[in-house]
Amino acid sequence: MSGIRTPQIRVRQAPEPVRSVRMSPAERATTQMAVSLLLDYPDAAYGSRLRMLRAEVAGLPTPVREAVVEFLDAIEPLEIVERERRYVATFDLKRKCCMYLSYYAAGDTRRRGAALVAFHEAYRAAGWEFDAEELPDYLPAVLEFAARSGSPIADRLLAAHREGIEVLRAALLAVGSPYARLIEAVGMSLAEIDEGTRERYLRLINEGPPSESVGLGGPVELPPFIPVGGAAQEVHG
Repeated sequence: MSGIRTPQIRVRQAPEPVRSVRMSPAERATTQMAVSLLLDYPDAAYGSRLRMLRAEVAGLPTPVREAVVEFLDAIEPLEIVERERRYVATFDLKRKCCMYLSYYAAGDTRRRGAALVAFHEAYRAAGWEFDAEELPDYLPAVLEFAARSGSPIADRLLAAHREGIEVLRAALLAVGSPYARLIEAVGMSLAEIDEGTRERYLRLINEGPPSESVGLGGPVELPPFIPVGGAAQEVHG
């Protein structure tokens, strides 16, 4: 959805950013793909997906496995209707729990369009073409891109929006959502957060995304990408 209104993100005490966990490339891909699938809408096939993913994450490093399994333990016993209700209540009705990454840095401003173009360019630079109903900055789609492509471009894309990921986790923690554990697993799969990103995260917690074309120090800029050859692939969020 493109017309997301500016949330007022207020957390009494901002949680510390998630610490990185040492993983192999295969473990990182498994983590990111599992979270991508678990963050998707809980349709009728979601129950069988939960059982499959419980087996898939069994070999992950302990902190990551525990985070995902805690989510599975909370969501698996629920009826389909209750899973759907909770998902909608969390991500569709709570504006502060936004899974569109560029929103945290650009807000609902004109800069948002440029940020979305940067996402499209990042997919293409890695030899992929984004082809899905969601916007290209939709977190499950970006995680699938990272898991399936193994491209350093995907890593840079996630790193460029790390503060938004941390703000999403803080918002989910504030409402007591088990989905916070999935976002924690994402953070564990990324590089250690630096001081500049930590400061931007705390600023976002206190001020929220910008509501006009000024604020937060200008638009998000990713390093220039050089397109690569090969057949384009589809990324579905």
